[in-house]
Amino acid sequence: MSVEYDDKGKYFTNVISKHPVPVLIQTTRHLIRGKIHIRPEERVKDELDLPELFLAITEASILDADGKEAYHSDFLAVLRTQIIWVMPDEGGSQ
Repeated sequence: MSVEYDDKGKYFTNVISKHPVPVLIQTTRHLIRGKIHIRPEERVKDELDLPELFLAITEASILDADGKEAYHSDFLAVLRTQIIWVMPDEGGSQ
């Protein structure tokens, strides 16, 4: 991590502060439960609108047709063009 200081003592760093948001993500083939990470002053939609090809998801669970966990991973990258919808997972357990 690099830290730079200006002449007034203010510091700048390349670390970006984000907070986890539990979500459900429907792709063209799967339902995914996990967390996406957004900047404190932004919305989930702002994260979805970024031009990057993939959306990073942590604590990801891919659910089967019955809603049971079929796969789990600490990290999953989903191709943004495969996402149909995203909603907050207020009742989900992680």
